[in-house]
Amino acid sequence: MRIAGIDLPRNERVEISLTRIFGIGRTISKKILQETGIDPNKKSRDLTDEDGVKLRTVIDRDLKVEGDLRREISMNIKRLQDIGSYRGLRHRSRLPSRGQRTKTNARTRKGPRKAIGSMKKKG
Repeated sequence: MRIAGIDLPRNERVEISLTRIFGIGRTISKKILQETGIDPNKKSRDLTDEDGVKLRTVIDRDLKVEGDLRREISMNIKRLQDIGSYRGLRHRSRLPSRGQRTKTNARTRKGPRKAIGSMKKKG
């Protein structure tokens, strides 16, 4: 089944397979299934076409997912950078933008350590 441009895994429970769509987590997945009246424990392959239509309409109507959501996030970051806010500067320099310490941690954002002072003098 294809929803929002994503093929849902066939051998997973519907509740889990919906989380493969960017912008849908477990909580939102449960709300969608409750609204449509689909059993969360049902496998994706067991869904009927009617169930697929219900899921698509609820997701298209209520949520911003995949490309639209990614575009909105990137536009928000670009706006922060354009107005020159502190958060925008942190994004531009690829450092944590939410107040974390960077003296010791933040290796994910900063990348692998760069050795300093490793050059030996010839003597």
